[in-house]
Amino acid sequence: MSSRLFGVGAVLSVLAVVGGLAVPASSVPTPRPAGALPLGPADLTETRTTQQLQPGVTLTRIVRGADAPALAWTIEVSIPGGAGSPDPDAPPSVLNDRESADDLVAHLREDGFEARTEEVATQPTADFAGGALGWRVRVGEFGSQSAATAERTRLRTAGYTGAAVYQGWDGEPTDRGPWRIDVLTIDPHRFHGALRASYGPDLENRETTSRLVAAAGATAGVNAGFFVLDPNAGAPGDPAGVGVYDGRLLSEPVSGRPSLVIHDSGSRTGIVRLTWQGKLSGPGASLPLDGINRVPGLIRNCGGTADDTPTSLPLHDATCTDDDELVAFTPEFGGRTPSGEGVEAVLDRHGRVLEVRSPRGGSLPEGGSSVQATGRYVPELAELAPTGRQLRMQAALKDSHGRTVSPSPSTSILNGGPELVRHGRTHVTVASDGMVQPGNPSFYYGWVHKRNPRTLAGVDAAGRTVLVTADGRSTGALGLSIPESAAVAKALGLRDAINLDGGGSTTMVVGGGVINAPSDATGERPVGDALLVLPARR
Repeated sequence: MSSRLFGVGAVLSVLAVVGGLAVPASSVPTPRPAGALPLGPADLTETRTTQQLQPGVTLTRIVRGADAPALAWTIEVSIPGGAGSPDPDAPPSVLNDRESADDLVAHLREDGFEARTEEVATQPTADFAGGALGWRVRVGEFGSQSAATAERTRLRTAGYTGAAVYQGWDGEPTDRGPWRIDVLTIDPHRFHGALRASYGPDLENRETTSRLVAAAGATAGVNAGFFVLDPNAGAPGDPAGVGVYDGRLLSEPVSGRPSLVIHDSGSRTGIVRLTWQGKLSGPGASLPLDGINRVPGLIRNCGGTADDTPTSLPLHDATCTDDDELVAFTPEFGGRTPSGEGVEAVLDRHGRVLEVRSPRGGSLPEGGSSVQATGRYVPELAELAPTGRQLRMQAALKDSHGRTVSPSPSTSILNGGPELVRHGRTHVTVASDGMVQPGNPSFYYGWVHKRNPRTLAGVDAAGRTVLVTADGRSTGALGLSIPESAAVAKALGLRDAINLDGGGSTTMVVGGGVINAPSDATGERPVGDALLVLPARR
């Protein structure tokens, strides 16, 4: 593979087997050279194995700190709100104020547990000052997960709540790994296949990345954007942010959050921040749309309209609500539109109203669409959409400069966040993208500060699209914090980079098989969509 991606010289290679693949590997592990990953101390060994999957497509596996000594397990105990808490009646949390943490430690020690408080401080980002997040409470240090789990059981019997955690997931810069990272590089100058997003048979149901790869006959693929997982937050599988597939806008943006723009050719990959405007128009009147292909009233990751509760700003892994909405549905949503109170205007493929049904929900005619109204929009839709009337649905995407974005049929746009690298410099936007949640430092601690499996994407200075997965939540692969993700993206030579969905969703499929180690106990997680590398057409 080209040395430009990592900024190091040519590597003498031998054959090795990685994830069931025969790949050329570095002949010997060596201490970190210039351009190696900035993870752990500089003296760690790092190996890279490479394989060309098809012309213009390279797979590289990076293993750093493979010989790292095991760290201890501990129990992280949930902290009730104490006298010093702003809300003493708040539910227990992982982080809290020092007085509440000290109070819990005193009770734990009275009950015979070796408890301690630890302050958690986090580094600054482009739009967040960082510093002290709060205090955590931990019990004991154990040489194995089973020993930690046994202590957790004893804690629960005594009335406490906690989880067994491996201390290598804390994100300490002195940790020695290991880290296991897979990198797909698509060089548009030699690539003759197609780089394309897929959501499967419909938007509302989830599919595994491996199934999406197999269905498309793809060479490789990675999981892509955030999506609804909890049925109480919408339709599971529905993108929780922008989704453009084959040039069609099928899910609206989380207002202003970054998105990954890709093209079939693998060229001109970019990261843009998008907003949108949609409307339903009839003779002499129109109504504004709130969303596309999602359950009315539920806005996952927020970032919707001014009347949404509790906010119209992005709020990650939260579901905002709005009782008054107008949501459009296309045939791609699924077999039936969501049911519930309100009305629904059902349109044929030409935009003519076939019926107005109440309550809303049901099947769509072949090639047809619908618009659902709730709350105050119910009478307005009923007036605008009598049976037989011709209506028009319009939607426009805008970039951060207010310019209209008009995707071609060869364009896909996927949601993500935060931004990691901009113009070759680290640029982590956790506050802008809703990962800083006032009054909830435990979310930031678990999602941003701690190490987790991650999926990253971006473009390097040579115009190559780069897709990255990092395994985590195990003792054999620590994962990455969000700041570490940005550092890795920059070290891989990315000019612009974004974080995609991670955690249990992180999956890379090559040659018909999953080559990384998804972290869910049940195995590979079904996801909302995936980014696929397709072979050249014959």
